[in-house]
Amino acid sequence: MMNVHHLELFYFVAKYEGITSAVRKMPYGIQQPAVSGQILQLEEKLGVKLFNRRPFALTPAGEELYDFVYPFFSKLDDVEQKLKGEESRHLRLAATASALRNHLPDVLEMLKKQEPDLRLSLREVAPSDVYALLTSQQVDVAIGVIGGKLTEGLKAEPLLKIPSVLWIPAASKAKSWRHFIEKDPFSKTGMIGKEPLIGLPPNEILQQLLQREFDRMELSWPVSVEVNSTDVIRDYVARGFGVGLGIEIPGLRPPKGVRALPLTGFPPLVVGVMYQGKAKGVVQRFLSIAKAHVKSLA
Repeated sequence: MMNVHHLELFYFVAKYEGITSAVRKMPYGIQQPAVSGQILQLEEKLGVKLFNRRPFALTPAGEELYDFVYPFFSKLDDVEQKLKGEESRHLRLAATASALRNHLPDVLEMLKKQEPDLRLSLREVAPSDVYALLTSQQVDVAIGVIGGKLTEGLKAEPLLKIPSVLWIPAASKAKSWRHFIEKDPFSKTGMIGKEPLIGLPPNEILQQLLQREFDRMELSWPVSVEVNSTDVIRDYVARGFGVGLGIEIPGLRPPKGVRALPLTGFPPLVVGVMYQGKAKGVVQRFLSIAKAHVKSLA
């Protein structure tokens, strides 16, 4: 099989009618002896002479080979520019179902006004999957919970802090989460026993943060109903499955029959934009619009 780099060198030599001229005009640096040596290797591989050196002239075999390689190499610059242009307008974004449904449509609508040719690839993911998608470059940017040490190469910019809450039935007379717990006495083992707890899987950052605080307070309240979305937690509280650990998203009303008790003393959830390496232009514009949107919510 012919060496593709040898074919590329031959293309430039044939295009600029000589090795010396090709070396001066090629888009990357290479010494004349190196070109001459690799062209000789190509001729030896094919068993034919491709051109006469002085004066320069392609042989019939050289003419045939040049006609073959010309359509590919002559269009590389055009393809490169086209692909760069398309990629610069393509935003691959991962976020939770709640973010995709509640606030990102407004942000992306504003971005599209700035970028009429914007191409979007939106991916609904669990918060625990965000880092893997970014490091494998399956997405350009992700909206998620910022917690713990970031994987090397990842960058994060906080957008907002969201308070954690205990979702309870609206009919409850509890005025605080501590008041609610006091009305549901501990057993001898320290277990809060009456109300089933609805929460996220243990591998999710939010659940880990909340559980860490319960452990610090020496409270034991295991999740009885495990779901994969903070929105689902509220829905199941509304249906009488128990009370739920979650977050109060700005601008989003809870379902009828449910209200929130702020988890006073618990750290807020920091939500932000994460990306790898240097953010390309469309990611930077998305970040700017997202920050402005968050300010408008405040």
